Amino acid sequence: MTGPRYTPLAQSLPASVPFVGPEAQERARGAAFDARLGANESIFGPSPKAIAAMQKAASEVWMYGDPESHDLRHAVAAHHDVDPANVMIGEGIDCLLGYLVRLLIGPGDAVVTSDGAYPTFNYHVAGFGGALHKVPYVDDKEDPDSLLAMARETNAKLIYFANPDNPMGSWHDAAAVQHMIDAVAEDCLLVLDEAYVELAPGGVSPPIDTLNANVIRMRTFSKGYGMAGARVGYSIGEAGLIDAFNKIRNHFGMCRISQAGALAALQDQGYLADVQAKVAAARDRISLIAQENGLTPLPSATNFVAIDCGKDGDHARAVLAALIQQGVFVRMPFVAPQDRCIRISCGPKADLDIFAAALPKALSALP
Repeated sequence: MTGPRYTPLAQSLPASVPFVGPEAQERARGAAFDARLGANESIFGPSPKAIAAMQKAASEVWMYGDPESHDLRHAVAAHHDVDPANVMIGEGIDCLLGYLVRLLIGPGDAVVTSDGAYPTFNYHVAGFGGALHKVPYVDDKEDPDSLLAMARETNAKLIYFANPDNPMGSWHDAAAVQHMIDAVAEDCLLVLDEAYVELAPGGVSPPIDTLNANVIRMRTFSKGYGMAGARVGYSIGEAGLIDAFNKIRNHFGMCRISQAGALAALQDQGYLADVQAKVAAARDRISLIAQENGLTPLPSATNFVAIDCGKDGDHARAVLAALIQQGVFVRMPFVAPQDRCIRISCGPKADLDIFAAALPKALSALP
């Protein structure tokens, strides 16, 4: 018996996990974390109205979710003043990125991204045999001009660009993003990941043009809306591109509990505004804690703050390990020179108090 006959592509790939979850780290260390500040989650949680809607929907979980996500899709479309035909609901941005790559990328097809940008996108590209071409960050920001130049050089089919950016929290203004959209080649698609846009200052996102088939916007309920565990994301794009998702998506992938929660969250914009204010205050507090310990916080338009630890990646990894020893879960960028930083999620006062107490102890424990 020889076992499963894997494809040559599958045989060539390593089994990997882009992010090691805090739960796995807790199992390894044999204790729970005192503060969970590393996964870019909203520790402030979802709207109480969303929680109530999900509790009600739990009694109906014997039914499959609506495969069209009709109510949520129409609500998202109305929220953005676009047609429902321009919206696709999916199991988080990660899943939608996978569907998109499956639609457009075959073995050897060129894809452009920034070196150190969101690794799950790269994971999907590798999984379908695409050829990744990476450009460096410039001043801790993704660089639109470098991305466009590399796309022209490689005849890329996809460009991935996050604004605001993960892992650095940096951002470009709407004019710069619109310039990038306008400059994309006719046979190329710009994947504009706007997961953190609800938490950014005004003037970051250009107007949505659903007639432009060269850009697709990715949004999520995981960040500002505080529903990371529900896995709800959506794409906004030209109707033909959006309809193409129906060729390959998992039509019953959206849980009805998640659909109900996201709909209620979207309808509670007052709660989102409250979270936005809390995130802004938490960014200020994290920055102050960093400065009090001789470290440099980077400006952020997200629900986390990257903190420059002042040396190289090995030093930052030592700081991270020492914080984990103190019971504080944090993460850091993977690629130099951004890996000189650690990354701290925004959270309530109690969580940031724990971080404030742990950071000087972690730094003093270093050689």
